[in-house]
Amino acid sequence: MSDVSFSAEDIAHFLQENPEFFQEHAELFANLRVPHPHETRAISLGERQIMTLRTRTKDLEWKLAGLMHNASNNEKISASLYSWCRRMLSEPDATALPAHMIRSLSDLFDLPTIALRLWGLPGLGESEFLQDVTDGIKAYAQALAKPYCGPLQAQEAATWLGQPPASLAIVALRPEPGQAPFGLLVLGSDDAQRFTPDMSTDFLETINDLASASLLRLKASVHTESAGND
Repeated sequence: MSDVSFSAEDIAHFLQENPEFFQEHAELFANLRVPHPHETRAISLGERQIMTLRTRTKDLEWKLAGLMHNASNNEKISASLYSWCRRMLSEPDATALPAHMIRSLSDLFDLPTIALRLWGLPGLGESEFLQDVTDGIKAYAQALAKPYCGPLQAQEAATWLGQPPASLAIVALRPEPGQAPFGLLVLGSDDAQRFTPDMSTDFLETINDLASASLLRLKASVHTESAGND
């Protein structure tokens, strides 16, 4: 008679494929003892299953708490964006929008430094928001398909903030996705975890959409004035 050996994997596979085994051997299921996961004593298989379910329940509770925390934060950000959009829409003077925009963003999102630079908007005249825009800045904006979030990496646009931020977000302002940008919005924070590479950029992209739509009034206002002079 030849010896037959079974590996742990063989036994586990057998039990998975034959769930009726413990029903047919109920006394084995009731009397089976397994090691306690954190102590030296042995416990029943049923008690071990209860401990496993409790652990899974705690894990799910932690995940649910995290989801609720994120949902609460997202709700606050959505409310702030709504308030900011309302301020932009209620501003009657289009030339006041750039200054009003960075001031309201700083207040709403509690950011110490924000910078905005624009180009190709003749309605601004000789505004300070047209200064320090180099070819390198425009090339960077053109290549920035999505908002940048993360640490300072010697970005030229970060010099507009006045002091080096611990983390920053940079948004290229575009009329529509894929179109040429006409500005850069730079948000600086002294918190290294405020803007991180793994964070979602949905809200920053919403800021891009709202800011771009508002600032394009500076181009439309020139066309309106020209038509009125004619």
